[in-house]
Amino acid sequence: MKACIIPGSFDPVTKGHTELFKAASKLFDKVYAVILVNSEKKSGFFTPEHRLQILKAAVSMVNDECGGKIEAVLYSGLTTDCALELGASHIVKGVRNISDFSYEYDLAQISKRFASSLETIFIPSSPSLACVSSTYVRELIKYGKLDSPDLAEGTVELIKKYINSK
Repeated sequence: MKACIIPGSFDPVTKGHTELFKAASKLFDKVYAVILVNSEKKSGFFTPEHRLQILKAAVSMVNDECGGKIEAVLYSGLTTDCALELGASHIVKGVRNISDFSYEYDLAQISKRFASSLETIFIPSSPSLACVSSTYVRELIKYGKLDSPDLAEGTVELIKKYINSK
């Protein structure tokens, strides 16, 4: 079985992320969407546990189309350790522009130092989603624009719930 991980903070998961999950599911038998808890960052807009529940909701909306290949996971540690523990042979990264590519390329080179068996694959976003980021979506949420098509499908109710509990 060929597996990959798609690591990220997913704070929150966006339409761009779910499109990346779909693309990866065409290449791999198993796709792990992994929320990496970064000890260097503050806890984020949503707690890691809330992000996991929102990610699971988004994954459930696309999994029928993807043959149930996608699984949402929460992990605290190095990306390479996560990939190896899950039996993944590849790390998949979405890139929206040259800045994303440059940053992700450097991370791929660092990952090779820790786990030379892992390969990184870059999948470019579709042009219509190139401007969508979690930062942008957080701003939409902050100002109550929960009807945006840039929010991952199936996540709005959980987002409302977690915003109201802050």
